[in-house]
Amino acid sequence: MKSVKLTFLFVVLISFAAWSQQDPLSSNYMFSTLTYNPGIAGSSGMICATALNRQQWIGFKGAPSTTTFNISAPVSPFKIQSGIGLMVESDKVGFDSDINISGIYNYLLDVGSGKLGIGVSLGVMNKTLDPTWQVPNGDGFTQPDQDPLIPVSKESFVVFDAGLGVYFTTDKYYAGLSARHLNQAKFKFSKGEPYLTRHYYLTAGYNIQLPNPSLELLPSVFAFSDGRAFQASVTTLLRYNKKVWGGVSYRAGDAVTGIAGIELYNGIRVGYAYDFPLSDIRKNTSGTHEFMVNYCFDLSMGKSRTKYKSIRFL
Repeated sequence: MKSVKLTFLFVVLISFAAWSQQDPLSSNYMFSTLTYNPGIAGSSGMICATALNRQQWIGFKGAPSTTTFNISAPVSPFKIQSGIGLMVESDKVGFDSDINISGIYNYLLDVGSGKLGIGVSLGVMNKTLDPTWQVPNGDGFTQPDQDPLIPVSKESFVVFDAGLGVYFTTDKYYAGLSARHLNQAKFKFSKGEPYLTRHYYLTAGYNIQLPNPSLELLPSVFAFSDGRAFQASVTTLLRYNKKVWGGVSYRAGDAVTGIAGIELYNGIRVGYAYDFPLSDIRKNTSGTHEFMVNYCFDLSMGKSRTKYKSIRFL
């Protein structure tokens, strides 16, 4: 019975880790769109860089920790409107560590009053397993080296990874649809062959100008699925003078998030989000902290623009 319980716990933990680990969460998703949708690269007409760090479920040993950096720029090879970008993502949970590096190309079209981007991301993902097991000796306990599916030593494997996305934006609204891990690459470890599950993303938002010209309401939605599980966030931000923002986000069945940020005089934006979990896990954690730094600038001007019409932060 003890062996059965141990195996069941292991399966539950690995299943949960696989879902959260392959595509980590972000409460500041409006700043890191390039991470999951290559169709945004270059669409703002500026060079934009974003760094994000998320420390999830503080207090848990081996809890998810994610660091992401992405940068994009508009280009015009052969007079073709385009965007290029680079995305680097490091994600750790338990004994599983992933590093994803992708190059991005985006074809841009003027459609009506907006701009449509059709982008592709191509890169590699390195998955490293470095397990440490503590299983009591004695009858009824199965040791890791006796189980054909449990890794017992450090292993690392690199696979090719691809993504695709479309993104449409105007001065008042935006919408995007994308997919990551299109090829669902397999990691050929000595025990088992885990693979990257294809993930689908949907994001949309609107800019509502309030009677006070200095205030804007920025509602948005963000959803993703692997075809089996589904998760969605609804966010409302209030922005003052296009430089200070704050608001609340609700991730269905998971967390309520407080978000705040400010644009400094040099054009750098700094943001923070705190997730308060709604499930029973809140009894054992002080929550989740997420920090963001973003900077967009026009190379021809040599400085960041000071006013933005679009609700997009990138």
